[in-house]
Amino acid sequence: MRIARFSTDEGMSFGVVEENTIAAVAAHPFGELTFTGQRFPLADVRLLAPILPSKIIAIGKNYADHAREMGGEPPAEPVIFAKPSTAVIGPGEAIAYPDRLSERVDHEGELAVVIGRMCREVPAARAADVILGYTCANDVTARDLQKKDGQWTRAKGFDTFCPLGPWIETEVDPSDLALSTTVNGEVRQEARTSLLLHDIPSLVEYVSQVMTLLPGDVILTGTPAGVGPLQVGDEVTVTIESIGALTNRVVTRD
Repeated sequence: MRIARFSTDEGMSFGVVEENTIAAVAAHPFGELTFTGQRFPLADVRLLAPILPSKIIAIGKNYADHAREMGGEPPAEPVIFAKPSTAVIGPGEAIAYPDRLSERVDHEGELAVVIGRMCREVPAARAADVILGYTCANDVTARDLQKKDGQWTRAKGFDTFCPLGPWIETEVDPSDLALSTTVNGEVRQEARTSLLLHDIPSLVEYVSQVMTLLPGDVILTGTPAGVGPLQVGDEVTVTIESIGALTNRVVTRD
């Protein structure tokens, strides 16, 4: 099932995407879904970020080849950091390049995990019980600021630096999916999620030992090798097998 968040002239709603239509649901997508009876052609709605999380927990250096391209060795334990909820944008929205502050902004295509219920200290064996589904993500990063600051908050935290979408896929096995990132149609990143150093159940266990996860919270699982610069005017697309494609254009920040 594909759960989307969308807007029409009537307002914003969650819905279930079924071929070329979207069936609106009442309230939120957590728990049993209640359909309103409204149905819209998918072409007539605007897809938004599929969720607005209370927090985004990202995993650094979770593909060995990416760890090495960044000048290090793969870490023994997950490296976690946070992105603010204000960084989230949806499909088709613009990534704002902060050119007054940064001269190097990179794409980082990733598989994102969306949490389905409040949880803490979740054993890896029960991780699937607390996951609503999966979506595409782009962990946009001001690479020069990351190096300059020695920590990642500013570099990862700009408004628009966390595109998510196009929807949440609830019925997919995330253990071996093809992931790619293209910029203006040119392939920059290609990998499979089977290459994750720390798999999704172990990530849920690790993060939930530290903090309580709430419905809608997002875990970004890490990016493979091939990260590279974006320029104003570029169109970047993150595609994940069996989920979909997330496309955003880069503009100058006002």
